[in-house]
Amino acid sequence: MQVDALYRYPVKSCRGESLTSALVEPWGLAGDRRWQIVDADGDCLTAREQPSMLLITPELLPDGIRFSAPDAADLVVDRPAGPPIEVRVHKDELTAVPADASAHAWFSAILGVDARLVYQDDPTGRHPSADFAAPEDVVNLADAYPLLVATAASLDALNELIAAGPLAHEGPLSIRRFRPNLVISGSTPWSEDGWRRIKVGDAVFRAVKGCDRCVMTTTDPDTAARGKEPIATLARHRRWDAKTWFGMNLVPDTPGATIRVGDTVEVLDAAQAPDGPPR
Repeated sequence: MQVDALYRYPVKSCRGESLTSALVEPWGLAGDRRWQIVDADGDCLTAREQPSMLLITPELLPDGIRFSAPDAADLVVDRPAGPPIEVRVHKDELTAVPADASAHAWFSAILGVDARLVYQDDPTGRHPSADFAAPEDVVNLADAYPLLVATAASLDALNELIAAGPLAHEGPLSIRRFRPNLVISGSTPWSEDGWRRIKVGDAVFRAVKGCDRCVMTTTDPDTAARGKEPIATLARHRRWDAKTWFGMNLVPDTPGATIRVGDTVEVLDAAQAPDGPPR
């Protein structure tokens, strides 16, 4: 097996960036999901409720970030250094530093709601669920865990199921629907359900929990149009505990390593998984 693609998402729920290499940090890939958009109360805004966020393109700069979006002038934001405020990623409470007023106004105008742009200056203060991770593990602004892996074989299998179903016109789907950090080729479909530790180049990861999928995957990342797939097909074939599953969440065991497209992937530990991933 090998790494087929690498992605990072500088701003939670905004458009991702394809990479050829990436530094692994304790909380995720370098530059991945350290920014997010929140409402006036500090709750995270995501493409679940605001699909047009997927059309906002961030570009990391040495000391900040640039944004572009349809029908809007580009925006450059310096990395903020002011006092942090309390924000939330779903149920997790943490602190982040707000950007300046011009950034808030730009996002508010695009999204049509009162929005704020914030930066996670201290990524060591948020932890994954203790049910699946160690107490010392940390996470960026991703939903739950530092990285997500998906496989090309499972996507192919899913697209075959979609093609055979009543919503065949919605397929085939791109792997970008699932917003993985790593895409691995050369496996068999759904074999990642059983992975427990993998080695990617020089980096070792624990595969701690399957990824339950939400309405965000039904949104076309190029148009923000929303359909019913892949949730409709996953609900028929990959449904456990009243949720649908695609991909595996990873926690780094060797931060400081660099991973690259083309790296060899080795499964160090695996388990039988006839009824889906850990959950």
